[in-house]
Amino acid sequence: MKILLAVDFSPGRNAVAGEIAARPWPAGTTVEVLSVVEPFEIWAVPELIAQVTRRTKEMVQQMADLLTSAGLAATPLVLTGDPKTVIVDHAEQSGADFVVVGSHGATGLARLLFGSIARAVLRHVHCSVEVVRSNSGQEPVRRAMKILLATDGSQYSNAAAHSIAERPWPDGTEVRILSVVEPRVSLFEAAFEPPLLDVETVEQFRVNAMQHAQEAIASAEEILASAGVKTAESISVLLDGPKHVILDEAQQWGADLIVAGSQGRSGAGRFWLGSVSESVAMHAGCSVEVIRPPKTEGSTQA
Repeated sequence: MKILLAVDFSPGRNAVAGEIAARPWPAGTTVEVLSVVEPFEIWAVPELIAQVTRRTKEMVQQMADLLTSAGLAATPLVLTGDPKTVIVDHAEQSGADFVVVGSHGATGLARLLFGSIARAVLRHVHCSVEVVRSNSGQEPVRRAMKILLATDGSQYSNAAAHSIAERPWPDGTEVRILSVVEPRVSLFEAAFEPPLLDVETVEQFRVNAMQHAQEAIASAEEILASAGVKTAESISVLLDGPKHVILDEAQQWGADLIVAGSQGRSGAGRFWLGSVSESVAMHAGCSVEVIRPPKTEGSTQA
């Protein structure tokens, strides 16, 4: 697996690198530690350019050394430009499987800048993305994890399940599978008086939605069981919106990581929207992975 870890001078950068170092990865995994120097930071003053570049190189080397000491093959890289563009472009050019960015609990302008970069990466990069949040100031250790897999049964959700199944996890790690039942017909009917559909028809839509959720969970369970991953089932009825159900479930369960597909079913039955996965990634209290299926020759991804 090829990981692109994008870092900056935020105080939490060591915690982000530590989280990656503490997690087991497939044999042969490599990490490229990238930091992007923005043009406005260096202006046109040669002395300032040299100073900023030197400090940035020292920082990414430190991050690479931390990962190397944990047994990962890590290399540092410093590039110049707009981080939103540079990270996305370099991920494509380098053939990265995962882009990892950190959320450092920043406030004010720093939080705004991080948000714009993370959103750009989530929206435009062609590989999977993880937004890492460290839950404590302590040094991360390899321990059992609680992983919440959100699924709607789509190929993207199945890709998320496969992504979990194909990686090693600490002993005792548990995956809870969540499929949100979306009462789309009920919401649609609420706009009309009298209702357009009879009660029996509306109820049948609900039954079908619940059945689809159960099938989505069964599909994910089968994928995970093949890798010997311990699972726990959960089905939630949508009351407020998919993102709120997912965030609430993750918080109540104490999830360490949320994993979801980048898109969901297409057409009128679609439940998992790109905006939902983005919102979950930006607002969750734990780390979030947004998984994109590997590209096949001749295929394109949205």
